[in-house]
Amino acid sequence: MELKPQDLLVLLKVAAHPPQRWTYAALGEALSISASEAHASVKRAVASGLAVAPGRGEWSPVRPSLLEFVLHGARYIWPATQGPIKRGVPTAFGAEPLASQLTVAAGEAPVWAHSTGSAKGPTLSPLYRTAPLAALADPALHRLLALLDGLRIGRARERGLAAKLMEVELMRFESGGADASR
Repeated sequence: MELKPQDLLVLLKVAAHPPQRWTYAALGEALSISASEAHASVKRAVASGLAVAPGRGEWSPVRPSLLEFVLHGARYIWPATQGPIKRGVPTAFGAEPLASQLTVAAGEAPVWAHSTGSAKGPTLSPLYRTAPLAALADPALHRLLALLDGLRIGRARERGLAAKLMEVELMRFESGGADASR
């Protein structure tokens, strides 16, 4: 099974929160995807080793494997495409936690094009089409997606900082696989 960008979106959504049980319907609603899409994403994540399914209907991300994949693979599989300046949702070094650590000239920080966005800057293709909407509703997910974009487009300095911060964020709730979700 080949991973799809929405698979990483699902994994990051669950990883962004303390261990809790997720129904596929709740995941789908939170990410603006269908419940069946969420289920298929989990199946692909388990098949790739980025998640485990210890029991029927239960699953959880394998945080160390997810971190390794995000740090070393995601930018090559789903490279970010930069586009024209538009209004949108800040991402990468335009959003926290990178924004407070780096100095960027006004209007140069990337955004995901979105009509309700709070910033203007060069557009960046989101990991998945529904990511900006999901990020607007979930600050913890927004942080992870912004860090991922920092890894996808940043120069060496930005990528190094994004990698350190991503490790802190992803490993925050690591408890030996106790975050069973569905």
